Amino acid sequence: MIDAVATDSSSTPGNEKPRRARRTRMTGAERRQQLLEIGRTLFAAKGFEGTSVEEIAAKAGVSKPVVYEHFGGKEGLYAVVVDREMRRLLDMVTGSLTAGHPRELCEQAAFALLDYIEEYTDGFRILVRDSPIPQSTGSFASLISDIATQVEDILGREFKSRGFDAKLAPLYAQALVGMVALTGQWWLDVRKPKKAEVAAHLVNLAWHGLDGLEPKPRLIGHRKS
Repeated sequence: MIDAVATDSSSTPGNEKPRRARRTRMTGAERRQQLLEIGRTLFAAKGFEGTSVEEIAAKAGVSKPVVYEHFGGKEGLYAVVVDREMRRLLDMVTGSLTAGHPRELCEQAAFALLDYIEEYTDGFRILVRDSPIPQSTGSFASLISDIATQVEDILGREFKSRGFDAKLAPLYAQALVGMVALTGQWWLDVRKPKKAEVAAHLVNLAWHGLDGLEPKPRLIGHRKS
């Protein structure tokens, strides 16, 4: 949001010049939000290293000290942008897991990630890059691990009902969530096939793979260790 400018065109006799424009100033919260949105767009397009405080300030129509006042510099702004996106994605995925049937839960998780990519493309582009600075919410890999923990409980119950070793649920949870996340990174740019079709194929592989799961899988190649 840019400060609004109101121009008073009234003039006094013999003076055709308009009065000085009145500028409506943003509140601190409005300015902070504006800088976050601008930073998010630039970081997604250019990355952390390719974005400068000068460019952020210029896009916002403010001086560099304003950026430093709100975030302490580019690093602080980047950290807030990443933390917000991490929380948004985690909330979308965990909040989507409402079904009772395990297969539908897989569908909901796949759709949640694809929804995030579709609705918050800039945010996802930022998350999948290696962060140049430490984040309070961790890395994208740690976020995926957090999501896998949610799925782990679901798989644990399913394993117990099928007589499998529930201690292996974390391994399968990481594998399933990692598969969806990597597919999401690929779909980020190609956007084909459509989202629902991508979700259907992901669940097809995950579910039918689980449906035919061997309690004690064995290797058939020569290598055994």
